[in-house]
Amino acid sequence: MSIYVDPEKLIKGQYWCHMSADSLAELHAFAEQIGVKKCWFHNPKRRGMPHYDLGTDARKRAVAAGAVEITAREMVDKFRGQTSLDL
Repeated sequence: MSIYVDPEKLIKGQYWCHMSADSLAELHAFAEQIGVKKCWFHNPKRRGMPHYDLGTDARKRAVAAGAVEITAREMVDKFRGQTSLDL
């Protein structure tokens, strides 16, 4: 199983990216390991990818801890059609 981060994007004056994983348990454990706040977690109710929003420093910690850097397109393709119940 892996943790994934996509490239940062400038939103409202700050850079953000998404972090997701092959399972929710792995995602939450990794987030705790790198010091990411639980309130940064987003779990769409219908369709969409459960993920954490990360700023620049948190993204750097994620990559240093082993997160796989993928493109935004790869992130969408990887999790397309999944719901929070699928993970």
